[in-house]
Amino acid sequence: MKLTGAEILCESLLKEGVEVIFGYPGGAIMPVYDALTRYPKLRHILVRHEQGAIHAAEGYARSTGKPAVCLVTSGPGATNVVTGLADAILDSVPVVAISGQVHSHLIGGDAFQETDVVGITAMVTKHNYLIMKASEIAVSVKEAFHISGTGRPGPVVIDITKDAQFEKIEFNYPEKINLPGYNPTVKGNMHQIERAAEFINQSSKPYIFAGHGVLISHAEKELLELSEKAAIPVGTTLHGISCIKRDHPNYIGWLGMHGNLAPNKCVNKADVVIALGMRFDDRVTGRLNDYLPHATIIHVDIDPAELGKNVKVSVPIVGDVKEVLKSLLPLIKESKGRKEWFDMFKDYDKVEYEKVIRPEIYPRKGPLKMSEIVKKLSDITHGKSRIVADVGQHQMIACRYYEYKKHDSFVTSGGLGTMGFALPASIGVKVAKPNDEVWTIVGDGSFQMTMQEMATIAQENLDIKIMLLNNNFLGMVRQWQQLFFDKNYSSVSLKNPDFMKLSEGFGIPSEKVTERKDIEGAIKRARKHKGPYLIEFVVEKEQNIFPMIPQGASVDEIRIE
Repeated sequence: MKLTGAEILCESLLKEGVEVIFGYPGGAIMPVYDALTRYPKLRHILVRHEQGAIHAAEGYARSTGKPAVCLVTSGPGATNVVTGLADAILDSVPVVAISGQVHSHLIGGDAFQETDVVGITAMVTKHNYLIMKASEIAVSVKEAFHISGTGRPGPVVIDITKDAQFEKIEFNYPEKINLPGYNPTVKGNMHQIERAAEFINQSSKPYIFAGHGVLISHAEKELLELSEKAAIPVGTTLHGISCIKRDHPNYIGWLGMHGNLAPNKCVNKADVVIALGMRFDDRVTGRLNDYLPHATIIHVDIDPAELGKNVKVSVPIVGDVKEVLKSLLPLIKESKGRKEWFDMFKDYDKVEYEKVIRPEIYPRKGPLKMSEIVKKLSDITHGKSRIVADVGQHQMIACRYYEYKKHDSFVTSGGLGTMGFALPASIGVKVAKPNDEVWTIVGDGSFQMTMQEMATIAQENLDIKIMLLNNNFLGMVRQWQQLFFDKNYSSVSLKNPDFMKLSEGFGIPSEKVTERKDIEGAIKRARKHKGPYLIEFVVEKEQNIFPMIPQGASVDEIRIE
């Protein structure tokens, strides 16, 4: 039987195990939407903006580890996913974005809603396709999913002309594909692994930097075994958070600009650094000239482009983190412990707790603090909820004060820092993990960028709890203006809507909390409610997030006030 290109696309997605599509219809993709009605196994979730579709797909992909799909029309539909593509390429998220395109004979003629999708997305994807014949669809889908989900994961775009969607041909899905220019290295070079083991075994102050690659490769078990066997402290990047339980004795905190004092202060005291699936981002390294001056750096990453890109590496190892650690572990000698090395971290921990943490989570008076609210959420949920954080001060608070005890339970936008990410991403997280408790932590600025997706949450009746931390400011920008621009608050004050009425308009129950005594009750009521629920917490307007490494400063110059 002959199928249309649109039907072939649906059949191909089923062959790849796709169950959910996040999308928004339009003229150039209409044949596919017509076909979807005949494919009930493909659940379509109608978002309210195309950016919401790709962020939802990111949340789904981050929670399943598999490429997720978003579906949009041509022109503005396709350009509205570009921010999400950039977000996904920087954060290594496997997404296949499918867009409709005008009829092939109209391409290049400035037709209605025509854009050069391949040209626009080339720099923010692993690969992209322009398909003008139905015969190209099946093999392109097969290739796209393979490219997106293997090696360093990332987004792939498939742009399909409308006539290719209508064209009828025989459907044959390829069993194999041939991509001679694409062959990611999974197994690490054994000589390099042996060198790494030698350095680790001889070290006195080894230090593991655990990044997103640990979670992507599901190497949490191997990471823990390495840390325990060789008595090595583990610090995580922002995306590495939740690759090791927060209460594990070898976990010493979070690296980076607003990370913990100890892991940052001790960086330059290490003699060997084992960097696993991380890319030495500027928010982690601070000023490069003063970074790791005495350390032998062992860097494991599946993307060879990351090795030596920002810091000089002594032992570069290209490969999947899990596979490399499996080969490394038998070569590592048992350690009796490194009390003096761990005590150094503990000394800094005591300073941070007294100067920063205790006043933040146990304030005696004054306005509500974001930190005490997130800490209370962590206590009530026992650190076992899935947290989806947006971008800004509340994001740093979610990193610092939620005590993650479930592996791979933290989702946020890191590399691009996309405000508006969390609300749609939480849709994907909840759809992927319907039995898990999902909390979205957003600021008032971020919330208003994609708050139309409240309608999607309501329509799907997704049991997502929304913690809105409202300080009537673009808080992170305001903090920088206070510290580095003489408190010249330029365009950061927000006159916000009535969030309670707004939530009511979407049909989502909500409540507003202004008193400290009401925090716990509100969280418990939200948890008890079956369905979406929003709590607006009115918080201190000018709370600052410390510690902080000023931009351009060394990690040694981290500030705690």
